[in-house]
Amino acid sequence: MVHLTIDGQPVEVEEGTTILQAAKKACIHIPTLCYHEDLSIKAVCRICVVEVEGQRLLPTACSTPVSEGMVVQTASPKVLKARRNILELIFARHPQECLVCPKDGKCDLQKVAQDVGMHLDIRYDKQLRHQKEDWSSPAIMRNPQKCILCGRCMEVCNEIQGINVLSKENRGFHTLIAPAYGEKLADTNCINCGQCVQVCPTGALTVHYHTYGLYRQKELGKKLIIQVAPSVRITLAEALGEQPGVVSTGRLVSALKRLGFYKVFDSDFSADLTILEEGTELLNRLQNGGTLPMITSCCPAWVKYCETYAPEYTKHLSTAKSPQQMFGALIKTWFAKREGIDPGEICSVSVMPCTAKKFECTRPEMRDSGYQDVDISITVQELAALIRAGGIDFSELPDTPFDDPFGEGSGAGLIFGATGGVMEAALRTVYAVVTGKEMEHLDYTPVRGFEGIKESQVDLNGRVIKVAVAHGIKNAKILLEKVKNGTADYQFIEIMACPGGCIGGGGNPPKTWSIMEKRKKAIYEAEAELPVRQSHKNPAIQKIYETYLGEPCGELSHKLLHTEYCNRQDLLQ
Repeated sequence: MVHLTIDGQPVEVEEGTTILQAAKKACIHIPTLCYHEDLSIKAVCRICVVEVEGQRLLPTACSTPVSEGMVVQTASPKVLKARRNILELIFARHPQECLVCPKDGKCDLQKVAQDVGMHLDIRYDKQLRHQKEDWSSPAIMRNPQKCILCGRCMEVCNEIQGINVLSKENRGFHTLIAPAYGEKLADTNCINCGQCVQVCPTGALTVHYHTYGLYRQKELGKKLIIQVAPSVRITLAEALGEQPGVVSTGRLVSALKRLGFYKVFDSDFSADLTILEEGTELLNRLQNGGTLPMITSCCPAWVKYCETYAPEYTKHLSTAKSPQQMFGALIKTWFAKREGIDPGEICSVSVMPCTAKKFECTRPEMRDSGYQDVDISITVQELAALIRAGGIDFSELPDTPFDDPFGEGSGAGLIFGATGGVMEAALRTVYAVVTGKEMEHLDYTPVRGFEGIKESQVDLNGRVIKVAVAHGIKNAKILLEKVKNGTADYQFIEIMACPGGCIGGGGNPPKTWSIMEKRKKAIYEAEAELPVRQSHKNPAIQKIYETYLGEPCGELSHKLLHTEYCNRQDLLQ
């Protein structure tokens, strides 16, 4: 153990601990900007400088390891002066549009300015870079003027996801982080996962807000019908200031009702529908010699990655649409007819943890009903903003159930929100269909957890099928390489683009692995309490097949609930 003194307080930590980590253990706050606990240490912002006895220069707390007998001051006059000077230089090139910035109140730069006490005039002349905003992507908005060059987005995009859209260009004052050759984001190989948005400390990268489109549709008299993704009930309360892992299903429905939505439906229902379609498709492929392994298609960022980087694997993708798109198709067909509403008068909305869903609902393949399946997709962050703008006190709302006929979902649908959830839900149903028996344990733990790649095998009446789960595109690449070189004989694979699955989606509140552990725990605890935990046992699912769809993968369900894919390799040129 190493013994040191921080601000007069004795501290004992393990060897290799940084000053920042030691200070945190001692409940001493040191402001940071470029530091993120789940990313590599960069020490480029220098906001976390401290004074160490015997050293002339001020080292960065995030990158400096402790040593025996070290004496550290985190808020000496010299340190405070240096931090203020660094912040003044940042603000001299930063457009101070906080009041109209989507990150207002959630901005790390804003918080650091408050911590340091930036109450005086900035001494340096303002020199903005005057770089244009990029609104080309339906998922992500770039404002280069607000970039502080911390490099977080580059690391997530290039090293964690392995997509390599962002890089540093130019030098000195003109340095910026952007797609190569000045391309717009929509013209790049970006898969819209939004992980860059998750780690951006300022408003340089934000969700592309579509809330004004909602207001416009309401003004036009459209009936707003919204579906709520499984993980949204886990992360919305967090986005509104509550602790991570709070389940707020009933309050969420109440809030949407107060915001004026005509019907509020549960995407757990369409997740169950996906399992029936995808599970049947898997069995058909196994029995009839179809293309294997079959890979899940729920995640639009993964699908776009496959179309762009590995189009030879699109034949492996399940043809089943995602739960979002299946729901949209049913709303514009069966539900519209049932209610006597012209489908053209319906605005089909989804609230998702995912930025890529915004791209997915614009795909031309998603119009099998003759109408766009989903008109507008908003994120958890956007819904939180709508609730605040509506003057709604979320903490005091009563619980309200989802609306019929799409308000009933199973536990299998709920666990779609975590990595491994789609696989577990599918195996619960496929095993029951093939063997006529229930799985010994519905909690199929081999595919749970945050290990990058998980493998297992299941005996289906004497035929053993091998399955695998990957989350994060870098892990997906490893899995595909194993399939390609023949070192793995899988029959079924689940891939989610975002680390952690949907609970780590780009439209959620910013997260760390410790926060995602709490979200995951909340999902599985909530699922265990539900009366129905298998998709095929959901009465609402049974009814929709009996009264409308016929059978899974039948003629009508294949027309409305399945899709096709394209080759996007031209984006790499």
